[in-house]
Amino acid sequence: MTTPGRRHVPVGLSTASVYPQNTESAFRFAAELGFDGIELMVWAEPISQDVGAIKQLSRAYGVPVLALHAPCLLITQRVWGSDPISKLVRSVHAAEALGASTVVVHPPFRWQRIYADGFPDQVAELESDNEGMVVAVENMFPMRADRLFGAGTGSVKRLEKRGGKPGIGFTAFAPSYDPTDVGHQHYTLDFSHTATSGLDAVALSERMGAGLKHLHLADGRGASVDEHLVPGDGTQPVAEVCQALVARGFDGQAVLEINTQNARTATERSAALERSLAFARQHL
Repeated sequence: MTTPGRRHVPVGLSTASVYPQNTESAFRFAAELGFDGIELMVWAEPISQDVGAIKQLSRAYGVPVLALHAPCLLITQRVWGSDPISKLVRSVHAAEALGASTVVVHPPFRWQRIYADGFPDQVAELESDNEGMVVAVENMFPMRADRLFGAGTGSVKRLEKRGGKPGIGFTAFAPSYDPTDVGHQHYTLDFSHTATSGLDAVALSERMGAGLKHLHLADGRGASVDEHLVPGDGTQPVAEVCQALVARGFDGQAVLEINTQNARTATERSAALERSLAFARQHL
């Protein structure tokens, strides 16, 4: 139930949260557990690239598509072609066709020089030319050198000893894994990425300001790999940031993007998703 006077923040489920199960599984979980919609991760699975097929799933399960994640990961470099500029345009058009209001995109990779040079202008132009569409640039993380010495608990302790600083590493993103270094109209804040990068999630949300329109709800402990834990299971101030956003009238979306690869059964996966949804409802 929504408290009188408080805005209802839609809570969606990323299709990536059910991997290695497929996109249809995400729709099924979303319908069964009561999510407000899904965020479609466009990746190697053919159905995720097929707007018509996604429309059919949305109708069949009664679950809308809230957002679309552009195919900008390393593993999706050839999905929808190899030109990142045209892929972002196609992502916006696909989102419109699906009735989604948000496209999530990562900053360009350093080697995508032409794309990187024009990225801020392209994002701004796409939003201007497609009324009501939010292109929300996501915070990322560096490739940490200490990953070579173990990516789990040891890397968490090393981050703690450095006072939350990631240490030696390099960014694969141009010019930075922090999109506020460039400045965009709209942003996605990912809490697993703040954990790995050592960025202060509270400070980052404040820098993003009114431009923060999309949340990837997850958690992390500060490991050198991207953990995407159930929110509340790590060290990130997820609840604090959510509550602060609600207090200032947040009018964006929240999407659960957690890692359930280690779930041994559908029941285990469902329990993790249900616990994540309960956390989101409580703090949003």
